[in-house]
Formats: sequence, C-alpha cells, structure tokens
Amino acid sequence: MGLGAVPGRQAAFREGLEQAVRYAKALGCPRIHLMAGRVPQGADRIAVKAEMEAVFLENLRHAAGVLAQEDLVGLLEPINTRITDPQYFLDTPQQAAAILQKVGRPNLQLQMDIFHWQIMDGNLTGNIREFLPIVGHVQVAQVPGRGEPSSPGELNFPYLFQLLEDEGYKGFVGCEYQPRGEAWPWGRELWRDPDRGRATQRLASEGLHTTHVPPDSE
Repeated sequence: MGLGAVPGRQAAFREGLEQAVRYAKALGCPRIHLMAGRVPQGADRIAVKAEMEAVFLENLRHAAGVLAQEDLVGLLEPINTRITDPQYFLDTPQQAAAILQKVGRPNLQLQMDIFHWQIMDGNLTGNIREFLPIVGHVQVAQVPGRGEPSSPGELNFPYLFQLLEDEGYKGFVGCEYQPRGEAWPWGRELWRDPDRGRATQRLASEGLHTTHVPPDSE
C-alpha cells in the first residue's frame, strides 16, 4: 500500500517513484498515484501522525520535482480505514487536501475514489463540490459491495455523474470495482442516455490513465 509516509523508507519510496515514472512514460500515462502507506503495526495513529505527515511532505516535494521534469501529475488518494485498510495513513479527502495545500505544488492533485469517500464521510455532494477544483482523477464503485455502479447499493450514480458534469469535471472516470454481473453494460446504457450528461462518455479503465507507485515488496 505504498511508502510515501512511512518513516525510514524514503530511499525505497524514491526508487519506486523512478520505476513508476518509467512505466508511466512507456504507457503514455500522465498520472501516478503516490500511495501514503500504512501506520506501522502496533503504533498509535495519533502518536505517529505528525512524524508520518512530515515524511509524506518530504517525499511529495521530491516527487513533485521528479514528475514535473517528465510533465506528469502525482495523485493522493484517501483510502477508507473502516473496511479496506484500517492501517492506511491517508483516509479522508480533508486530510489529503490539507497535505496538498502544505506541499503547494500544482502537479500534485487529489484522486477521488467515491467508494472510499462515501464510507469515510458520506456527504458526497458537498465534498465533491468542495474538493473538485483539486481533483485530478475520479474512480467509482458501488457501496458497500464495491461492485459496478449498477449493482445494488447506496449510491445513485446517474446523479453523481451528472453532478461531476455540472461542476465542470473534464477528466476520466476510472472503473475500480469488482464486477457482480456483466462488467460494462451499465456503462453503455448510461453512454446512450443524453439526459445523464457527457461525463459518462469519459468512463475508461483506470489502468490507462493512472499508474501506481509500486507497493512495498515486503
């Protein structure tokens, strides 16, 4: 789950970044997900927060410089700590936005995974409107099962896609879900419906548009 905020692993983070840049250039991928990593096993999250944030800021400033040389964008993705990974350091859009503000580099942006945002905070309409100006990539999955948007769950995706369109989002929407049925017919259905906005016409596999820094090999 990455090394960006893990104390003592700065050298390994930089090695992983260099590898990710090579992959991104080979694939023609303009974005790299800079994963924060986990709170060390047995450590108290509150007790180590300041140290881990300092390490993350150091690594992000370095990454921003490396990525700028290659005309690439770095992305920070909050991952929920209620279901997916209780140890992950970066778990809310508020935390990620505050870190981005401290780093202050235009080629570092927020990755909005609607699955994680819903689980951690809800208030999707408000959070999308607040944070969309710094969002560089969007990912979708239904909650709580992480299936395709048309699978049963809490989220009204036609509404959310239209909201993204109305708020001016012009990027791609990555499909990071575990198919419960046929994986793509829901996308074709939305694509054909002009009343659901042009945002659905930019649905695309996340792998074509976002490369991840390789996770820790341990």
